[in-house]
Amino acid sequence: MTLASLSELAILAISRLPQGPDAAGTPAAAPAAGAPAGAPGAAPADPGFNILLFVLPILVLMVVFSAVAQRKEKKRREALLSAVKKHDRVMTTGGVIGTVVETSADTVVLRIDENSSVRMTFARSAVQQILKEGGEAGA
Repeated sequence: MTLASLSELAILAISRLPQGPDAAGTPAAAPAAGAPAGAPGAAPADPGFNILLFVLPILVLMVVFSAVAQRKEKKRREALLSAVKKHDRVMTTGGVIGTVVETSADTVVLRIDENSSVRMTFARSAVQQILKEGGEAGA
């Protein structure tokens, strides 16, 4: 074999090698304008986009469930505050336990100590829970 035939063989072998991305990271050969997306030589799909398609619905579900739970809790709280009446034994958010003596639109007056008749005024929104429903005669 001569040197010319060896160089022709090397050029032929190199031209048949698969073409990959060049040093800049761009594909060496762009696909034809009308080539389908899955055709050889087409750029692969972005893996970040696939992850986004998986995570996005999960995030949407979390937001929806959170909004539904928040709305449900708000309705429960409004029902609790509107149900507070005289002679109910309640606990405030600060942990104070007393019996409701008076109610108004924004406040409740609690009798804290039965013996000395100590009374404290709280915002109606400070009532955390009703411990015992009171009757007409008192509890």
